[in-house]
Amino acid sequence: MLPQEIIRKKRDAGELSLDEIADFVSGLTRGTWSEGQIAALAMAIFLNGMSPEEGTALTLAMRDSGSVIDWSDLPGPVTDKHSTGGVGDNVSLMLAPIVAACGAFVPMISGRGLGHTGGTLDKMDSIPGYKSQPGGRLFARTVRETGCAIIGQTADLAPADKRFYAVRDVTGTVESVPLITASILSKKLAAGLSSLVLDVKSGNGAFMTETRAARQLAENLIAVAGGAGLSATALITDMNEPLASASGNAVEVLNAVDFLTGRRRDRRLEDVTMALAAEMLLASGIAPSPREAFDRAMHALDSGEAAERFGRMISLLGGPGDFVEKARAYLPEAEIVQPVKAPRNGFVHDIDARAIGIAVIELGGGRRKPEDTIDHSVGLTDCLPVGAQTIRGEPLAMVHARTAAQAEAATATVLAAYGFTEEKPRARKTVLRRLAGA
Repeated sequence: MLPQEIIRKKRDAGELSLDEIADFVSGLTRGTWSEGQIAALAMAIFLNGMSPEEGTALTLAMRDSGSVIDWSDLPGPVTDKHSTGGVGDNVSLMLAPIVAACGAFVPMISGRGLGHTGGTLDKMDSIPGYKSQPGGRLFARTVRETGCAIIGQTADLAPADKRFYAVRDVTGTVESVPLITASILSKKLAAGLSSLVLDVKSGNGAFMTETRAARQLAENLIAVAGGAGLSATALITDMNEPLASASGNAVEVLNAVDFLTGRRRDRRLEDVTMALAAEMLLASGIAPSPREAFDRAMHALDSGEAAERFGRMISLLGGPGDFVEKARAYLPEAEIVQPVKAPRNGFVHDIDARAIGIAVIELGGGRRKPEDTIDHSVGLTDCLPVGAQTIRGEPLAMVHARTAAQAEAATATVLAAYGFTEEKPRARKTVLRRLAGA
């Protein structure tokens, strides 16, 4: 089939046939569709949507563009989580070892940054020696021996999605329910899961800024997953401010290590991480009730077992054997670290999380084009959350930059992202809603 005819059909709001979707996915995999043609179809889908049947067909075709992993020989349930993308969202780094320490297996296939949001894979790539895209044997060995592995797509795992993902990132076609659904689920289905928990973000730092749109995405993800034979539930969580006090790559890894070891745990980050951990333990059958699921997850964290699993995972995948103990010594550091000074006394009233994500990209911590190289050392730390008291001239956040010009630009962006008030605002709920299939 001619790519331009398939593009024309969807441009005119037609419904693509199974054969047309299969031809598109084959073109993604074999390279017979150009990047311009991929971008054109992505925009047509963004503008005109897809029917449930089209969405399911696209998801399954992208899953079947490569191999599907079989974990049937593991002595426990295989589960995973996926976030639709946020700012300061390093939940996966803590969540995978927490759930693994409770007896489940978590083969976490993660992605790179998309739009203004950070990517788990980019964070893991800041660890020296870490093989974020290992061979199949090393991946399987790591999952079996530590209970978890956080990696990127291997060459034979949903390869069609890998190419589509990169084009969507730089063509303004990220915020499409069927495309997000197909991208997420094709990888998760190829990973051979028995259950999946979805963290669907809502707010100014999410792709779905309105709760209603986030719910629509969650319901679509659950429905398509169910149609493909995968049990899925979803939590809708607030992304009207960064989740962690750090945004970037190496700085978020360090934040995760501090969380696992108990050195520092940002409140909102802990709320979401533990809620997702409990949900995964329930979904996988490890725990019979929400209370027991939460207690088991908290014990795995507070006992140090989750931190130990995280350290072993890093070591098996090529990173330093003592990374958890000496993370600061191994992670790259920016040449310039300077404060963003609060302009007034009062309280933080609101934060434009999307602007914070853009600031990290402008520092070099994200991509403008698919081929861009990321600077893992740059970012923001010690960012005050909504409700924090501010004192004029005291730090609102710390900028980590390569050059003075980048530091000044990021400082201006951060200042513009913060809103202030005289009185302390009411705390915002972090976990907004739970959704499950019929």
